[in-house]
Amino acid sequence: MNADRPNRRLRYSCGAGSAQPDWWSPNALAEVCATSGRRLSMGRPIEFGYFAPTGSARAGGREFEPALRRALDIARQSFSSVWFSDHFMFEDAPIHEAWVILSYTAALVPDLQLGHLVLCNSYRPPALVAKMAASLQSLTGGRFVLGYGAGWKQDEYLAYGYDFPSAAVRIAMMEEGIAVIKAMWRDAQPTFQGQFYHIDQPWCEPRPNPAPPLMIGGDGEQRTLRAVARHADWWNCYSRTAEVARRKLEVLQQHCAAEGRDFGSIRKTWSGPVIIDRDHQAALRRAGDRLQGEQPPIAGDPSAVVERFQELAELGFDLFQVSFDQFPDTADMELFAGEVMPRCQA
Repeated sequence: MNADRPNRRLRYSCGAGSAQPDWWSPNALAEVCATSGRRLSMGRPIEFGYFAPTGSARAGGREFEPALRRALDIARQSFSSVWFSDHFMFEDAPIHEAWVILSYTAALVPDLQLGHLVLCNSYRPPALVAKMAASLQSLTGGRFVLGYGAGWKQDEYLAYGYDFPSAAVRIAMMEEGIAVIKAMWRDAQPTFQGQFYHIDQPWCEPRPNPAPPLMIGGDGEQRTLRAVARHADWWNCYSRTAEVARRKLEVLQQHCAAEGRDFGSIRKTWSGPVIIDRDHQAALRRAGDRLQGEQPPIAGDPSAVVERFQELAELGFDLFQVSFDQFPDTADMELFAGEVMPRCQA
C-alpha cells in the first residue's frame, strides 16, 4: 500500500455496538447478519481500480494509444489504481507486453497506484522481476503493487518457448520466486539456492522503500490459497460470484490458521469484467453464455451491478479492479464511474 494513501480497508457492522472481529470463522458473516436481521453496512468507502486493456482488436495499431489515454483520463477522475494483465497473446489480437505498458502508463497517471493482474512467474527470472519492481517503485514514488501468479495459459507458454510443467510445479516455482524477490528487496547482496532458482550476492539498488505489497492471484484451494496464506500481503480473486468467493475465503482462512497467519492481515481484492448498460436486458445479452461460466462477469443495469458489488464487499473485499467490454468506447466505463461507484462508496 502506498504510504501516502490512507488505508481504505472496509469495516463492517450490523448495527450500533456490534462486535468487529479482525477475522471471521467460516460462515461468521452470515451468522452475524442472521442474528441481527440486518444487512451488513459499509463503514468506509471501497476502492475501484481500472483493469485496463493491453490491446484491442477494435483499436489496433496507432489507434490504441490515444484510446488508452482517453480511458486513463477517466480513470484519473474516479479510480484509485490502474492494472494490466500479463499475457503475450490471445490468438491474433494485438496486445502489448505487460511491463512496457505499465511503465508507459505510470507517467500518465502520476497519482494512481499501479500493478499487474497478475505477472506470470514463469515468464521472467524472479531476480529480474525483483530489480524491475524495485526500479519502478523508486521511479513512481512508491505506487507499485507486485501482482504475482503461477501462470496458466498453456498455449502461450508453448508458443513462446517456455516449458509448461504441472500446476504443482508451477506453484512451487512461484513460491521459490517470491523468496528470491523478497530476499533481494530485504537484504544487501543476498544468496539463495533453491530447487528452481539461485542468486549469488546480487545488488538490487535502490532497494524499494517501502517494499511493494505482494498480491497473489488465483484461488486453487489446495496449493494457491496456501501460498497466499504464507506469502501474500494482498489476495486477488478473479471474477467469482459471491457464493464461490465465500467458499474461497473460508479455505483461505483455514490455510491461515494452519500457517499461523492472521487472516485479517491479508487484503482481499476482486477483479473481473463489468458489462453495464442502462437497459438491464441489453447488458445480459452482451454477456451471453459467459454468465453461465465458472468466472462470470458482473452484468446488468447500474442497480443490479451495485448489488453484486455490495454482496462481495460484505465478504470483506475492499478493492475491485474492473474491466469493460466496450473499449475503445468509454460510455460503459463512464456510466459505471458515474452511477455505480458513488453508490458503492456512499
